[in-house]
Amino acid sequence: MSKQLVIAALGEDRPGLVDQISGWILESGCNIADSRMMVLGGEFSVLLLVSGNWNNLAKLEDQLGQAQKKLGMVLTIKRTETRTPGGEYLPYAVDVVALDHPGIVHNLANFFSRRSINIQDLSTTSYAAAHTGTQMFAVHMTLDVPADTHIASLREEFLDVCDQLNLDAVIEPVKG
Repeated sequence: MSKQLVIAALGEDRPGLVDQISGWILESGCNIADSRMMVLGGEFSVLLLVSGNWNNLAKLEDQLGQAQKKLGMVLTIKRTETRTPGGEYLPYAVDVVALDHPGIVHNLANFFSRRSINIQDLSTTSYAAAHTGTQMFAVHMTLDVPADTHIASLREEFLDVCDQLNLDAVIEPVKG
């Protein structure tokens, strides 16, 4: 039976890190089931969901110190269980674009938290607007909206809050 663990890694960005990390996992007899990797500033950050049998996962855990030295990264490993859905949820996507300013992510997270809506995935990016160079901020979220939520009311409240915060936003069902 396959078990899972989460690996978080952070270290100075350089070529070959994905090759080294994925090689370490493969050599241990495990598989990368899900991942997020990106460069943030000058650092390379990695989140992995790794699956394998219990003894292969134990190999990864035992090699933690050695892998940290070899990769030049800070590694954290945590065992986890397969997530079992708890209740009826509707997947919704949120996209927001605005002039960059502090508090955008917090305000959005607070809005959904107060309504018991779970954020499954969140990514942000800052960029310069094409013609003006104005610093912009974009947010993309995937949400688990409880099935008993009145969607029209949620959408209206969300768009009202976004108007108050001067955020251009869309909330729509995840397609596919």
